[in-house]
Amino acid sequence: MSKSALVFGASGVTGWSFVNEILNDYPKKNIWEKVHALTNRPLSQKQSLWANDSRLNIVSGIDLLEGSQEDLEAVMKEKIQGIENVTHVYYLAYKADTDVQKELEAAVAMFKRSTIAMDHLSKKLEFVVLQTGAKMYGCHLLENHPTDYLHVPHKESQPRLKQPYHDLLFYHPQLDWITEYAANKSWSWCDTRPDIIIGFVPNQNFYSLGTVIGIYMSLWRAVEGEGSECPFPGTQNSWVAKSIDSSSDMIARQTLHLSLSPSTEKGGGYNVADAKYPSTWETKWPALCSYFGLKGTGPSSNPPEIRQYIKAHMDTWEKLEKEKGLQTGHADSPRTFPGFEKFLMTHFDFDRQYDMTKMYGTGFQEERDTLQAWGPVFDRMRQAKIIP
Repeated sequence: MSKSALVFGASGVTGWSFVNEILNDYPKKNIWEKVHALTNRPLSQKQSLWANDSRLNIVSGIDLLEGSQEDLEAVMKEKIQGIENVTHVYYLAYKADTDVQKELEAAVAMFKRSTIAMDHLSKKLEFVVLQTGAKMYGCHLLENHPTDYLHVPHKESQPRLKQPYHDLLFYHPQLDWITEYAANKSWSWCDTRPDIIIGFVPNQNFYSLGTVIGIYMSLWRAVEGEGSECPFPGTQNSWVAKSIDSSSDMIARQTLHLSLSPSTEKGGGYNVADAKYPSTWETKWPALCSYFGLKGTGPSSNPPEIRQYIKAHMDTWEKLEKEKGLQTGHADSPRTFPGFEKFLMTHFDFDRQYDMTKMYGTGFQEERDTLQAWGPVFDRMRQAKIIP
């Protein structure tokens, strides 16, 4: 048990699974001696649903942007007992901001400051992971996504976005900085690139499609009845668009695999997702609906909008909360980014599937289908009493 992990953004939609997989001894027993789970907001072990394990150290309240570099390192050294033994850093922190320039500046500064701090504070450091994503391939540009030089299936070797989009994406300055900073370091690093992340979050989250779908389908069942038809809340084009889900459990497993493998390319980018081949909502939606005892049907001429439906039936949800003893504040949290569900379900109406050759060429073998990927998210939401 010689490895010690530090997870920035541990209560987020990806970070939760990293801590969970480590506590469950992935990829095998006698590797992980400690995992430090850094969260922005306070989180108790009970609320987290993580195992009550002596190896777990939950640390909250460290502001990565506050004070000087020396101030940050002093705070981290004080609050994170055993930080000098950390071997693996997983950087999954994110600070959303509607101001694109402010978001970019904060993202770059947070990553720089935290990485420099870990380089200074732990002489045992072996590996740093930066999680980026599908924006590397321009997927967020929707109808403006470039198809002349970025094409499906998206490979890690494809070129970066060109201007005017290049300078608006904070991944680029993050990657440029660590490439230079780590060039002569003894530790290695890579970046991982999930698509839309499907995962469990114990706290409210700005973007968690798994959370919203779980609440939406639970509410649909309460209002429309068990066995009712639940039409796809998107367009015909998004119904048949190809992609590969990136569940947080698989992201964590693939990333842990990469960070423990001596053959992982230093500074390499790796697509991380649930399977080798793509699927569509046409096959996924009926499977998800079946989990909730519903019949998933295709898009209609006037598809329902998830957020509008939730708001229109908040009285039913609040009644469910009382009857079932559910947590409050998750169904329509002010922390939820307005309209992101509609954005993901309707505007992603083009093929964006990954080429997974590089990841599966590392010796990683596991694949998961829709219910294997989404089911554990809903199971944990029930355990946490977020849904009935």
